Amino acid sequence: MLASNETKARWLSWGRRGTAGAAIPMALGFDQVTQRFGDVTALSEVSLSIEPGEVVALLGQSGCGKTTLLRLAAGVERPSSGRVLLEGSDVSSPQSFVEPEQRGVGLVFQDYALFPHLSVRENVRFGLRGYDETSAEATALRAIARVGLADLSEAYPHMLSGGEQQRVALARAIAPRPGVLLMDEPFSNLDRRLRDVVRDETAALLKETGATSIIVTHDPEDAMRIADRIVLMRAGRIVQVGTGEQLYRQPNSLFAARFFCDFTEIEGRVLRGAVDTPVGRFPAGDLGEGAQAVVCIRPQAIRLTPKGFCLPGRVVTRRFLGEVDHVLLAVSGFDRPLLARVSLTGSVREGDDVGIDIPTDEVLVFPAGDT
Repeated sequence: MLASNETKARWLSWGRRGTAGAAIPMALGFDQVTQRFGDVTALSEVSLSIEPGEVVALLGQSGCGKTTLLRLAAGVERPSSGRVLLEGSDVSSPQSFVEPEQRGVGLVFQDYALFPHLSVRENVRFGLRGYDETSAEATALRAIARVGLADLSEAYPHMLSGGEQQRVALARAIAPRPGVLLMDEPFSNLDRRLRDVVRDETAALLKETGATSIIVTHDPEDAMRIADRIVLMRAGRIVQVGTGEQLYRQPNSLFAARFFCDFTEIEGRVLRGAVDTPVGRFPAGDLGEGAQAVVCIRPQAIRLTPKGFCLPGRVVTRRFLGEVDHVLLAVSGFDRPLLARVSLTGSVREGDDVGIDIPTDEVLVFPAGDT
C-alpha cells in the first residue's frame, strides 16, 4: 500500500483531458422490465429510454433495484419479463439474447473485479482480446495514462489503494471504447476530500469518450454533479425522472423531496387554500380543502433578521461549518427546533432573539402520507 501522502497526490494527478479514445454511443432502453428472484420482485415493469451519449444516474436507497437494472443492461442477468434494447433491438429475450461480451458495454463493478494475478496493464488488456498485440498494448497504456496511473502499469492490485483499483477498473472499461458504460457506486469508497476531484475527472472522461453512461449511486450530490438526467427509484419502480434541478426544485412526492434535502417538516390542514403552521401560513397548491398536509421548509431558505422583524425566534444552538452555520431555532408554539443553514457573523450567539424570514416560494407542501 502506498504511503498516505503519495496516494493522495496520485488521486489529484490524472492524465491529460482529451486523450481518451472516443466511442460510438448507443441508445439504451428498458421496456416493461420485471425481474424476480424467487418471491422477491427486484424490478417491476420498469420502462426507460436513454439517448446516445447521455449520462444518467440511477439514484435510490439500497435494495431499490438500481444495480439489478445495471446488470440487466450489461447482460449479466436476464429479465423475468420485458425487454432490454440496444439501438432499438431486443438483446435480452431467449430468442435474441446477446452475450455480455458482444454488447459493446463496459462495466465497472462496485468491488472492481480485478484479477489479482494480473498487473494493471494486463488487467486493462484483458478486455482487448479482439485487438492485435500492438494495438492492444497501445490502447491499454493510453487508458491507464488517462486515469493517471502510467507509472503503476506493472503493479498488481494488492499493491494499490482501493481508489487506485477503482481507476484501473475504469481504465479497463473504457479501453475497448464501449458504446455503453455502466458504473456501480463508483465513488462510494472514496475519502470525502478526494471525492470531488474523482467525480469531476470521471465526468470529464465520460464526456470525452461520448459513451452512453449509467451510474448507480445512493448519493444525490453525486447524481446531480455528474448526470444529465437522474432516475430516482424506489422498491423496484421509477419514482421520478428529470434533471438534478428539476428533482430538487419540483419533486413529485415527499419521498423524492426528502432524498434531496433535510427539511423541517410540519403537519397541518388545508384551510382556504393554505396550511397554517406555528411558523407561518403557506400556499397549499392543488390540495383540497380540509386535506391533511406536510409543509417542508428548506434549511437553506431561512433568513435571519434582527429581533422585531418577521417571525420571532431564539437561537438554541449554532455550529460553524465553514461556508454556512448550522443553526437550531426555537419558535413559540412549535415543539421542535427549526433547522436553518445560514451564513452568520460572530454577532449572533446562542440564546439571542432573532427574526425568522421564510420565503413561501422555497416551501414545499405535500399530502400527508405521501411517502
